[in-house]
Amino acid sequence: MARMHSRRKGQSGSHKPPSKNAPAWLGVSSEECIELIKSLAKQGLSPDSIGRILRDKHGIPSVRNLTGKTVTKILEEEKMLAQYPSDLISLIRKAVNLRDHLKFNKRDISNRAKLVHTESKIKRLAKYYRGTKLPKDWKYDAEKSELLVK
Repeated sequence: MARMHSRRKGQSGSHKPPSKNAPAWLGVSSEECIELIKSLAKQGLSPDSIGRILRDKHGIPSVRNLTGKTVTKILEEEKMLAQYPSDLISLIRKAVNLRDHLKFNKRDISNRAKLVHTESKIKRLAKYYRGTKLPKDWKYDAEKSELLVK
């Protein structure tokens, strides 16, 4: 897939494990995995960082293959899911950091353009989530977003 705001081709990403079953060498049961997910969520981590920690520190290649559910579904069932989706929050955090940078570096034209691109991604993603994971009247506001992230 091509990049959204440039005329370049995209980079290849990581690949999922080829098997749909949990590997035989894995020494963690699905109940232990769910408990690990709950404890990491109590620390305030997002679902993507929970999956990364489970992969890197605990050797769990795929939570979905082990438990039959994704990390987000497990957190949703346990009522531990954050109010806003993690991809939207990370984009808002990026926009807030760009705004802070531009306060001190007013002549940084390339980052000003990147801020416009990031905010357009936020608005597009909010349009997708509006009505399901966001309230129907939710609207992105740059000044209020700083309070949302921090």
